[in-house]
Amino acid sequence: MDELAWLGVIRHGESDGNVAAKRAEATGAEIVDIAIADADVPLTATGREQAAAVGRWLDTLPPGERPEIVVTSPYRRAQETAEIAVANAWSAPGPYRLLVDERLRDRELGVLDRLTRQGVAARMPEEAERRRRLGRIYYRPPGGESWADVALRLRAVLGDLRRDHRDRRVLLVAHEAVAYILRYLVEGLTLARLVELSGGSGLDNGSLTAWVRSDGALKLVCCNDVGHLVDQGAPVTRQEEV
Repeated sequence: MDELAWLGVIRHGESDGNVAAKRAEATGAEIVDIAIADADVPLTATGREQAAAVGRWLDTLPPGERPEIVVTSPYRRAQETAEIAVANAWSAPGPYRLLVDERLRDRELGVLDRLTRQGVAARMPEEAERRRRLGRIYYRPPGGESWADVALRLRAVLGDLRRDHRDRRVLLVAHEAVAYILRYLVEGLTLARLVELSGGSGLDNGSLTAWVRSDGALKLVCCNDVGHLVDQGAPVTRQEEV
């Protein structure tokens, strides 16, 4: 079977949306106070610092351990993370590609966009009940996606990567939900285990989840690793996705 030599996914750096969402949840607000579309949300200064730290860490890796290809979500916060990291990595010129794949975008929330948990309960109680009844994996908000929908597009991404980049090292820059669902797909987890993992404390901005090929299959080597941020003197933050 075609397989990558190594696969990693970096969660994007802290974004304006992350900060606004955290503030809204803390104050009990029903709406996240951010006016632009989710796809256009930029990094904060802290997020840019985290992205630069990712790049400096990549530059410390021996040539045989560096990703050969970086693929990013098209959402601004992820693409900025990838571009800043690339600008701070690979001090010596060499072959390098930065690709954009729309299938790595964050989960689309449809009518729930910008609503906090309190906001959904107050303004759309029927949707809140439907979400509770159907559960994390299969609930699809009107106009949005379920986690199962995201898994379908990520299955296609993995298939393309394995076919086109066999034996190579690939780094993805994407979102929290993408990282969790990739664990489900790559490791063959049960849906119950995916729900358990994603219901925890979340992933840090700029964190790394990675797998290395062993006995012909990708095996998890780290999850939510922020050692590269700490080593490079960057702050560690954990923020809600918008």
